[in-house]
Amino acid sequence: MRRVPPYFGQNLIGMPRSFHITADGGSRGNPGPAGYGAVVSENGQVIAELFEAIGVASNNVAEYRGLIAGLQKVHELDPEADVTVAMDSKLVVEQMSGRWQIKHPDMRELARIARDSHDMSRVKFAWIPREENSHADRLANKALDGAQMSGGAIAKPVLNLLTQRLVSDEVPTTLMFIRHGETVLTPSRRFSGVGPMDPELTEKGIAQAKAIAKEIAARKPDVLIASPLMRTTMTAKEISDATGLDVIFDDQWVECDFGQWEGLTPTEVSEQYPEDWNAWLSSTSFRVPQGESYAEVASRAEAGLNDLVLQYPGKKVCVVTHNIVIRALATLAMQASLESMYHVDILPCSVTTVAVWPSDGLRALKGLSERTQIA
Repeated sequence: MRRVPPYFGQNLIGMPRSFHITADGGSRGNPGPAGYGAVVSENGQVIAELFEAIGVASNNVAEYRGLIAGLQKVHELDPEADVTVAMDSKLVVEQMSGRWQIKHPDMRELARIARDSHDMSRVKFAWIPREENSHADRLANKALDGAQMSGGAIAKPVLNLLTQRLVSDEVPTTLMFIRHGETVLTPSRRFSGVGPMDPELTEKGIAQAKAIAKEIAARKPDVLIASPLMRTTMTAKEISDATGLDVIFDDQWVECDFGQWEGLTPTEVSEQYPEDWNAWLSSTSFRVPQGESYAEVASRAEAGLNDLVLQYPGKKVCVVTHNIVIRALATLAMQASLESMYHVDILPCSVTTVAVWPSDGLRALKGLSERTQIA
């Protein structure tokens, strides 16, 4: 008689079944042709592979759809099961864990559906690096590739979407991201995140801030937001004086946390932490010891961008922030791989401009690291 392992389709006596879900979603255009993938496992054995093309949607919508599909499948298998969900979308993980607010109405509705799909008291969420979510990612791409090969509506060229937006009457939200001025750590390219050093602007940095403030004033922004760190606060003050706008401080726009590397030069890090240095150079998902990964910063920045478009549709918004944050936003706007961040640099007190059409969230990079000459 064939022996059925106790972990497959059976509960251990007195113990609830425990499932593991990995889920992902992708959009070729953001928004553009989109699809999701989800993998449901029990005790290391794959129970279900789920994937579907969902038409034109954003990355975040596709990621939520993958989560929902996984949770609904688990509920179908056992409504009383415990579940661990692992995703590389920090946005979804943080929102579903209750640590980040969900301001966008579409995301709120998707989160509600996810919560209704299974008893949330039995669900735990965890963020994982992108490379650990490759199975679900392959399924999402399989859904997209299959839809495109079938010639369905999902194959609509992304460039057509951009063309439609550029010639439409809808006024996009214009987001002007300003890197702060020079600090004492800038010339030597020392790692400067959110650590206790919190450097002030140098005299040159103040001059840079005054110059860019004139440029921003000429663009007539409606809103001024800033990271609350000292270097961004000082830069924002000059822009506030030039525009007459009050500064709204928001922790969401702080720099990457460089943990143990704070204050060190790249050479010092490579000598003192050679293994970590090589891992950091090879993967945006590598988290600096006691700090953040670039992937986590990108998720935080994208959530912030989406919030601004929701709060200020059609407005001009100036955000005084930091190098890594702006590099992440530039790659997201272009739908480039996050690894492209390594090939972008943002000058002190430069402007990077992203236009976002509120009706569908389409993004376009309109200017990168533009800087006004100091008089």
